[in-house]
Amino acid sequence: MFFLDTNVLVYGFDATAGQKYSIAAALLHHALEEGAGCISTQVVQECTHVLLKKIFPINGAVAVRHLYNSTLFPLCRFHITTPALYEKALNLKERYQFSFYDSLIVAAAVLLGCDTLYTEDLQDGQGIEDVRIVNPFLN
Repeated sequence: MFFLDTNVLVYGFDATAGQKYSIAAALLHHALEEGAGCISTQVVQECTHVLLKKIFPINGAVAVRHLYNSTLFPLCRFHITTPALYEKALNLKERYQFSFYDSLIVAAAVLLGCDTLYTEDLQDGQGIEDVRIVNPFLN
């Protein structure tokens, strides 16, 4: 299983993002085909904020609802925010000196049993517990 960070989802819904759109859309397609994609409540919230503000500023709620109901929600497993998530995130923050929000993303990936976290926000190739960080947009 793999975890998709907010930036990957946003690029996957933004056809103007060029090569990043193609790469992210392929990851979303892979998530759909394999049933192996994971996200968290935080990712959905951040993605919604960006989509409503930058991608679909007019009729945004309709567009985002359609995207989520037809694409995102059926293809991804969710990690809902729990006390265990916060505990794990705080431990990771202490150990790796990540921001709290990055720690929440990593913690969700760990707790879901993902082997890969796709993001452009963390160090490519870094291993955290059983999760490997991969920046899919590096050449």
